[in-house]
Amino acid sequence: MSSENQPSEHSGKRPNIIVILADDMGFADLGCWGSEVRTPNIDRLAAGGLKFTQMYNSARCCPSRAALLTGLNPQQAGVGHMVASYGTPEYQGFLGENCVTIAEALSAAGYETLMSGKWHVGGPYNLQQPDSWTPGEPGSPTPRQRGFDKFFGTLTGAGNFYNPLTLMEDQTLIQPDSPDFYYTDAITDHAVRMISENAGSEKPFFLYLSYTSPHWPLHAFEEDIARYEGRYRDGWDALRTARHEEMRSLGLVDRKWEISQRDPDSPAWGDAPNHDWEDLRMAVYAAQIDRMDQGIGRVMDRLAALGEADNTLVMFMADNGGCAEFCAEDSNRANYAQFNTPNVDGSRATVGNIPDLRPGGMDTFQSYDLPWANASNTPFRLFKRWTHEGGISTPLVINWPDRIKSAGTIHSPAHLIDIMPTCLEAAGAAYPSENDGHAIKPMEGESLVPSFRDASWERERPIFWEHEGNRAMREGDWKMVAEYPGAWELYNISDDRTELNDRADGENDRLRSMSRDYDEWADRVGVVNWGDRWDAIGRGPRGKRDHVVG
Repeated sequence: MSSENQPSEHSGKRPNIIVILADDMGFADLGCWGSEVRTPNIDRLAAGGLKFTQMYNSARCCPSRAALLTGLNPQQAGVGHMVASYGTPEYQGFLGENCVTIAEALSAAGYETLMSGKWHVGGPYNLQQPDSWTPGEPGSPTPRQRGFDKFFGTLTGAGNFYNPLTLMEDQTLIQPDSPDFYYTDAITDHAVRMISENAGSEKPFFLYLSYTSPHWPLHAFEEDIARYEGRYRDGWDALRTARHEEMRSLGLVDRKWEISQRDPDSPAWGDAPNHDWEDLRMAVYAAQIDRMDQGIGRVMDRLAALGEADNTLVMFMADNGGCAEFCAEDSNRANYAQFNTPNVDGSRATVGNIPDLRPGGMDTFQSYDLPWANASNTPFRLFKRWTHEGGISTPLVINWPDRIKSAGTIHSPAHLIDIMPTCLEAAGAAYPSENDGHAIKPMEGESLVPSFRDASWERERPIFWEHEGNRAMREGDWKMVAEYPGAWELYNISDDRTELNDRADGENDRLRSMSRDYDEWADRVGVVNWGDRWDAIGRGPRGKRDHVVG
């Protein structure tokens, strides 16, 4: 890509670029995707732009962020799993020296680079021994070491919305000093401030707006919860049906794709206890999305006030599908305690999905659990961490008034690795061959900019996945997928995107060919056998309801 490309039509000025990432939000959770959740600001972006119905992420927070930021497969960027190291460069747990971030590439092209929100691609951080590590040390890069001029946010993943761990401003670790602090709002506040400070600058800006909403714990304001409490009393089965029908009417899913069956680990709504509490859990989850959308509205309002809205490319997506993780009723387990920071007043939340406790406030630490996640991922199977459609499918909304003249819907598959080349082409920036003296791997993604002019755009190359041994390949209409440690399944996505009719037995030649291509890809990018990796540390495959951080 040539740096002479200057595609903006806004008085010759290069566009501002905003990439917005939601955390653990399912395919069916936006209003413009058939949900009852209020997302008028995202809906407005969609109504004036493009909706991608077959956009994919990398199944989990860390690998998705690595793919988005670098345009590489997560393993190539050094984050094949999470932020722990498994002894190979592909699974070292932090962005490697052989990749370049969007921020680094755009900074070299004259952009001011800004980030507000969750990082989670630099570690490992010992959260229970904060004095044992230093932000920015080898193995623990912060956004400031990877091309961002300004940073506010958290280095790690999950955490208390009222007092998150590893909160930083630029290179300084900070702590909230007010009981009114709420992380979603703080992310928005700092994004708006950064945009305002750029006003009048000769430099366009790139903003990575990385929310933690609606990741557990279920923390939200009562005023937002009140909009939804009581709306989910009909339960998850009715919600899945309603959302699926709305998606069909909007043309987001093909009418011939039958909705997947309720997950076998989910009871029927009529058999579930504690209906009032279940309704409330989903209401808090919806409120978290609502608050994020309110923040996006504030960002867009600020752009409009500065006269920059038309000349700003905005992209919104999520890092994985809905999360089925379960917070057990045990506040002493280390893997909860490390994220359950004391509140500003010194109190601690009671951890666990406990029906006697009303979720939402700083005195609780709960998740919405598998049955509601199944509804978030309507109409698909499985969840975050799996490479079936429920784990890797995200809405993608793209808005750029100067360049996208007609709203539309794109049904061609795309992936987070396509965000980097899209940003570079929009900015007229080059992808470097080296960075700070290190050779850079060639970019794997494909720019989405041609789709801004042509709704029939199609991605040229196959897409591959591997996470915790769950693996997949998408080539044209065909998808090969396996749930670790099981065998390959094969689906014709054009006929059956909900993955109900396994064609593996009748398509032996196709399966063998795709399997060879997958093996070649896995060898090229450094995929390591998941069973060997887990055996080395004495653990096996995880269940859907296990608590893991991402």
